[in-house]
Amino acid sequence: GPARPQAWRVNVVLSGLLEKCFPDEGRVCRLVGQERSLQRQQQPEAALLRCHQALDMAPGDISLLLLRAELYLTMKNYEQALQDASAICQNDPLLTKDSFFLLNQNPSEKSDVIRNTNCSVLYFILSLHQEADKAVLESILPIAPNTGLKRQFPNDLKDAHDVTDTPGKVPKKGQLFFEPVTTPCGHTFCLKCLERCLDHAPHCPLCKEKLSELLASRNFNITVLAEELIFRYLSDELSDRKRIYDEEMTELSNLTRDVPIFVCDMAFPTVPCPLHVFEPCYWLMIRRCMETGTKRFGMCLSAEHAGISEYCCMLEIKGVRTFPDGSSVGDAIGISRFRVLSLRHRDGYNTADIEYLEDEKAEGPECEELTALHDVVYQQSMSWFTSLPDNMREQILSHFGLMPDRGPELQSNPSGPTWSWSILAALPLERKAQLAILGMTSLKERLLAIRRILVIITHKMNSRQELVNSRERNN
Repeated sequence: GPARPQAWRVNVVLSGLLEKCFPDEGRVCRLVGQERSLQRQQQPEAALLRCHQALDMAPGDISLLLLRAELYLTMKNYEQALQDASAICQNDPLLTKDSFFLLNQNPSEKSDVIRNTNCSVLYFILSLHQEADKAVLESILPIAPNTGLKRQFPNDLKDAHDVTDTPGKVPKKGQLFFEPVTTPCGHTFCLKCLERCLDHAPHCPLCKEKLSELLASRNFNITVLAEELIFRYLSDELSDRKRIYDEEMTELSNLTRDVPIFVCDMAFPTVPCPLHVFEPCYWLMIRRCMETGTKRFGMCLSAEHAGISEYCCMLEIKGVRTFPDGSSVGDAIGISRFRVLSLRHRDGYNTADIEYLEDEKAEGPECEELTALHDVVYQQSMSWFTSLPDNMREQILSHFGLMPDRGPELQSNPSGPTWSWSILAALPLERKAQLAILGMTSLKERLLAIRRILVIITHKMNSRQELVNSRERNN
């Protein structure tokens, strides 16, 4: 059959907060829960004892009197049921007495009577307060922020460090929750903290319960009540946390200092670059790129001594799709070239200080010579591409997309013509040669390099074809 939906439990932090602020009410709620459970188990005497205990703590509470009246009806103790009903009417004169009159006249209809009585109480409460929600809330919460609860926290709460004793604090860190989210098992974490924990294991960091369904749906909804309570009572601490967060986002948004680096493959400006991200450190890196709004990171090759190659390409993320195991696939495209000045590490991935590379501008006669060279190499490149076997051409097109046109303006792009990078990505070159061309800031030198490569490749292709033809003639 279909899988049963995951059961959500009580929020541990919020229930702990209520226990601290309203200990008596919490005890009453637990007694009521026990009473209902015992009633379902058909143990009316034990359930009645819980009702008596709850009413001792909250005398005259209408809902408790209703529960006890219902129990008395179940036990056919109609006299006591009527006494509780009379007490309810005395405590709340506006409550209708029709249901209790019915009970007195016809005890056999006791179940409907109690059901109607409960509805009357609910409708009365709702109609009384529907225009005064703010006043009702202020009877429980303080009138103004930071003035303290009307029921003060216990003294030992200020020095507590455990999550269940310190509402609003991050488990094991002692910091204020920022963007609090609650797991199905009832534990609350900062959104970013939970995401990083789930990068390494699909379990709750506290109770170790499996969170595979939550990880698959990525449905990390903010716990609104927790967020509102923090905003109302801990606004100064929240401002400090927000300031730290904003400073971190500003630092992560810098595209010249501590730029995130993905050490993986060769990438070129304007050329599409499919991504398959399966390492937790890079999941974090990609999330940060999306969160800051830059959507950019550097793609570099690994180098034996320096760690990464000197010349790299900046990529921009166009879209990301995440899978239940946390891995993701995405589409990115090359934006610009840069040179690595210094290398560092941040949370498991590389970062670098960089300087961007742009082609030197050609003017006058040099520009005319460059234009003539560009046209020749472009035609040579297109001839090579169209001469490829159909299967090779289809493979290149499926990976890099359609070959770009010549383009109207030769030097409009700081990295040079788009088609030249697509050809370089498709040519069967060693990484060392690709890196050397990527670092060139002279379009003329780059075009000459492409032309030399095409001459060599074309010569090899022709020689191979001549050999094949010669063998066919001999056969």
